[in-house]
Amino acid sequence: MTSDKKPPAKVEPVTIPVSDISNGLDTADKPTKDAKPTTIGETSAPGSKDAKSAEQATTTDQPHDDSVNPQDFQGEVQTNNDLPTIETLRKIEMYTVLDSDGKTHTFKSLYAGHNSPRRVLIIFIRHFFCGNCQEYLRTLSASVTPDALLQLPISTFIAVIGCGAPELINSYIKETGCPFPVYADPTRRLYTELGMVRTLAMGSRPAYLQGKSLAHTVVSGVVQGLKQVKSGLVMKMGDQKQVGGEFLFEPATLTLDTPVTTPRSEEEKKLEPPSEDDKQDNHGEPPVEEKRVTWCHRMRTTRDHAEMPELMEVLGLDGNGAPIKDKKRWEKALKTRKGTGLSMASQMSRMSIDTRHSISDTKAQELHTSS
Repeated sequence: MTSDKKPPAKVEPVTIPVSDISNGLDTADKPTKDAKPTTIGETSAPGSKDAKSAEQATTTDQPHDDSVNPQDFQGEVQTNNDLPTIETLRKIEMYTVLDSDGKTHTFKSLYAGHNSPRRVLIIFIRHFFCGNCQEYLRTLSASVTPDALLQLPISTFIAVIGCGAPELINSYIKETGCPFPVYADPTRRLYTELGMVRTLAMGSRPAYLQGKSLAHTVVSGVVQGLKQVKSGLVMKMGDQKQVGGEFLFEPATLTLDTPVTTPRSEEEKKLEPPSEDDKQDNHGEPPVEEKRVTWCHRMRTTRDHAEMPELMEVLGLDGNGAPIKDKKRWEKALKTRKGTGLSMASQMSRMSIDTRHSISDTKAQELHTSS
């Protein structure tokens, strides 16, 4: 008797891609030779020249033999570091960010106004539970102190913007010890228009992580999230794929001459966040100094902020920050420059040298006269 049963269907093997759960949690902070690159290529929505340029991002494989900065996941988003155009800055200047109290501030008020320093570095971080960005701000706070900024011949300030809920700002500042004001852009409109992209690729480990392992940064973020379960903010940390960058706003004239209106921060020589000041011609006051971005860097991976030596160089500060124990990674940080542009740092350096020479000449003349 012939059986009517059909032979079992052949089961095809299923290939499971590398997981990017919780920003790439892996069993070790090392590359997996058999793992294929993750798909990353989500970029900013169009809306400006800068955002359109970022749309051309592609995934690039990285070599496996990078002994200095081993890849945790292969690939990075190929964005660009083109300086934002004047048209882009005018388009976004009235976009709003939120402070820890939920109060709105125009983006322009962070870098231009009657109470604004002449130079402002705005750092865009990822979500508020990102351990990598938190380590970055801890390293920044130790290397670029408010006192160091006050010693610069031109008033300089730093502000930080994240993409999560403003209710998380206070806990973020407490966690990082950041001495600079932190704002929130939950809509991510600023990220989009300024050409910052979205990815979960981790790239090579930077020096600013200070030897912290992948497991340490991931667990730290998870623990912080668990602390916010009762408050209902655990899911409001921000887009996990959004990466940031650094943008330096300086006078459009790139001159050390007296500005149209002297910022109060220069008069009082006191480091404080600029106040809201959108109406530039109130009470007969002269118009404020126009600013533009003179240097910028956009992240290509989730831990691709500009290293401390480059940041201090752009700001015009002496030194390179505190060196780390990993000499090879630190040497690479000293040599590598990620950003594009030319800041006023060189002019400030010459100004400081001229001032020192002038003081020396004055003292020499006084000694000669007294003798």
